[in-house]
Amino acid sequence: MATLGVYIQVPFCASKCSFCNFSSRVERSTIYRDYSGAVERELECWPRLAAMRAIPAEILLLPVDSVYMGGGTPTLLGAEHLVGIGHALRERMRWGAEVEFTIEATPGSADADLLRALLGMGVNRLSIGAQTFDDVELRAVGRLHSASDTAALVRHARQAGFCNLSLDLIAGLPYQTRESFRHSLEQAVKLRPEHVSLYLFEADEKSRLGREVVHGGDRYHAGAVPGDDFMADAYEFGCEFLAGEGYVQYEISNFASPGFESRHNIKYWRLAPYLGLGAGAHSFDGARRWSNRADVLAYLRQLDAWGPPVEVCHVLSATEQVEEFFFLGLRQACGVDLNQARERWGAACLEPWEDKIAQLSREGFLIREGDHARLPPKAYLLSNEIFQEFVATPA
Repeated sequence: MATLGVYIQVPFCASKCSFCNFSSRVERSTIYRDYSGAVERELECWPRLAAMRAIPAEILLLPVDSVYMGGGTPTLLGAEHLVGIGHALRERMRWGAEVEFTIEATPGSADADLLRALLGMGVNRLSIGAQTFDDVELRAVGRLHSASDTAALVRHARQAGFCNLSLDLIAGLPYQTRESFRHSLEQAVKLRPEHVSLYLFEADEKSRLGREVVHGGDRYHAGAVPGDDFMADAYEFGCEFLAGEGYVQYEISNFASPGFESRHNIKYWRLAPYLGLGAGAHSFDGARRWSNRADVLAYLRQLDAWGPPVEVCHVLSATEQVEEFFFLGLRQACGVDLNQARERWGAACLEPWEDKIAQLSREGFLIREGDHARLPPKAYLLSNEIFQEFVATPA
């Protein structure tokens, strides 16, 4: 039976990190009440608001088995507002028997009282933005916490009763060296999180640091960002190190102790339905994708007027869905099941890709085993280039 994931976007941070390319902002805490109320109102009126944008409401009939509150730093909202949103979710949606309920937290943003309140509202998974365990690197990118703050948050979360913790790490931060990156990995696994995410710094126009690197600038410590060779070596070393510590790589950037893979994130890679709430949140029902206004004030104005916050809605063609099946599904270590694609879209939709799959397999960029196709681990660093091969259907 199909299940539903719910994503709640909280686009507020205590400070804006120089490497961040997400839609988040620093705001006075006075806006938190208005924003929380708007999210609850969006959920309350979702069927009517969706109908105004010609989005079918059947998605709400699916039982929820994962909730993810991301940002930003959702814990900045505080216990009162978070509990209010959690109550609205349970009241308005079909709640499954076992729900993976994740909330992101930055070290220093959640004390013992808040952690206990989160557990009380059903949160059972904490995703902690450690990024690095080197204080020089943390200060260089504008993080307000220290390595010891990360360790303290993990300790307090365990004491509160959390049994499922995830730590985020980034390779390629300013001033990072092979030694400091290894130290961060060692400190992370000493805390024995059930899950680790390892990301590479992306130098793009969407972040202040990224823009400086792209244009050869020197602000935000851009000159201290290590090169591509360093990041490739760091990623490969990180994969080997985490494997040696018992973590299984189940996706290009994600590692988990067996049984602790992120249920919610797997929905994205397998084209399962999810509903996004909040400013900038994205949704998918299997046939269409839509997104809310990213501007917080515009989002609030729409909900204040009981209008739909949806800004963009796109109905995917069968061809586009098959393309997504490949470039999202191939992120997983297990790859994709071609037979499932045939059952979902028909054999004719898959036939144009057979030659491309065969070519990539001959070149060593794919492993084809019967009806399964996956990337070999040695190709993970080239994954974006490989995925581009699946963006436009071959002629």
